[in-house]
Amino acid sequence: MSVGEQNERVRRHYDKTASKYNRQIKFFERILFGDGRQWVCSQATGDVLEIAVGTGRNLRHYPDRIRLTGIDLSPEMLELARHEAAGLGREADLRIGDAQALDFPDESFDTVTCTLSLCTIPDHRAAIREAWRVLRPGGRFAMVEHVRSPNRGVGAGERLLEPLFLRLEHDHLTRDPLDHLEPEGFEIESVTRLKLGIVERTLARKPLRTGKQGSSEDVPASSRPS
Repeated sequence: MSVGEQNERVRRHYDKTASKYNRQIKFFERILFGDGRQWVCSQATGDVLEIAVGTGRNLRHYPDRIRLTGIDLSPEMLELARHEAAGLGREADLRIGDAQALDFPDESFDTVTCTLSLCTIPDHRAAIREAWRVLRPGGRFAMVEHVRSPNRGVGAGERLLEPLFLRLEHDHLTRDPLDHLEPEGFEIESVTRLKLGIVERTLARKPLRTGKQGSSEDVPASSRPS
């Protein structure tokens, strides 16, 4: 199945389940992710892009002084996010978009955030590559995700359950963004594993010197994100 076909299946699934998403995800936030959303949003500075903004569950946690853009594949999820933003009085540019092919110029953002979404994006490495592209040199990529556990028993359980989760929720259990962050050019600043290694909080940075796209000059201090 092509990535485009997978995208369409994921979009249909989240359009269909959007009205139930907040109620369902609260359970997993309570038992697995804790304050992961707050932690991710606390890393945000300057111009911020949230990929797969969903129903807008992160909006209340961002600092006041950022400038927020959020994209999502599902119109139904995005409509709920817009309603959430309006209720919070949060200004945000919320639009339809594909994390695997972002409709933004290179070096547009100081921070990219992602929570609990790389597990369902069909080509998650392409999403990581796009995050790198749209970040300014020195910009940060902050995420929380459920990942492949290094615990042998837990990992075996994830592999066993993954076909069921893929069929019902389009949800990969054995991915890990760390497999691709450094190969795509990121420097890892911090990694915290929780819940027997199932949950991973990661902060990565696009280097000030970036050989990946041929730049060899440092960014002036006045242009770096705070």
